[in-house]
Amino acid sequence: MKDLLYRLFDHQYLGREEAQKALVDIAEGKYNSEQVSALITVFLMRSISVDELSGFRDALLSMRVPVDLSEYKPIDIVGTGGDGKNTFNISTASCFVLAGAGYNVVKHGNYGATSVSGASNVIEQHGVKFTKDVDKLRESLDTCRMAYLHAPFFNPAMKAVASIRKNLGIRTFFNLLGPLANPVMPAYQLLGVYNLPLFRLYSYTYQSSGTRFGVVHSIDGYDEISLTSEFKVAMPEKEKVYTPEMIGLKRCRDEDLYGGDTPEAASAIFDRVLNNTATEAQRDCVIANSAFAIQVICPEKSIADCISEARESLQSGKALSALKKFITVNA
Repeated sequence: MKDLLYRLFDHQYLGREEAQKALVDIAEGKYNSEQVSALITVFLMRSISVDELSGFRDALLSMRVPVDLSEYKPIDIVGTGGDGKNTFNISTASCFVLAGAGYNVVKHGNYGATSVSGASNVIEQHGVKFTKDVDKLRESLDTCRMAYLHAPFFNPAMKAVASIRKNLGIRTFFNLLGPLANPVMPAYQLLGVYNLPLFRLYSYTYQSSGTRFGVVHSIDGYDEISLTSEFKVAMPEKEKVYTPEMIGLKRCRDEDLYGGDTPEAASAIFDRVLNNTATEAQRDCVIANSAFAIQVICPEKSIADCISEARESLQSGKALSALKKFITVNA
């Protein structure tokens, strides 16, 4: 590890195979926490390369607990995290909106490392027990079109660094890897990133993968479509900058999306969204992210039609019904 660190401190980059081996060694406990923290720090001080990101991803996928749910052709909606905005669980709420609208969703998530409430926090708040039983995951999809994969159950490398990430309390390259390491290898993915360099990095990475993708970034630094500013969307066939007004929604303020100071507070907002009793800003933010996820799956649909579809899932109670069924199956 010393030689590797010296090279990185000297502004050198790792090759794809080197990056893969480094992460495998971390997962196997070959390095102490101080060494791992030093490695993590390098990637806070400079951008990660496509080869490094791909190598780390190769490592995670080579060590993953495999799950074959390919016949469902699911989508995953996820953010990299690390934007420092501490919003409520927008992407997780969007997953249930899509499930309510009739699309299969397999979300891959974890506890919040840089916010009070990650996807696993809000899911667990509802009494759900995480599982890696494939039959149980299939039952969940068949019942409510939604299944949840708690990352440490499927990615041992993530589990190996969980305490280090939590103690650091800042974004790390593991935030970048999580969205790429869904062991199901979903057919579709909507990914939110917190800055423009990452927007480019993921767009290039996805172009060479078999996943049909959408990458989104709000210009003021959110890793999702926040409606607080202009936002950028990349899909295989287009890249475009939108304003909230262009898609028929009102502009939000930062405080409208704040998730509170505890997992319980964020979970309460999540529940209000799915019960269709949240504020207009909270509801519209989820609708916007859901709509672009629908367009990833159905590029022939206009964004106006996708917004209508997402809104109907919420207003009709179908999204809430998907959540209730999900809780019943997984409690």
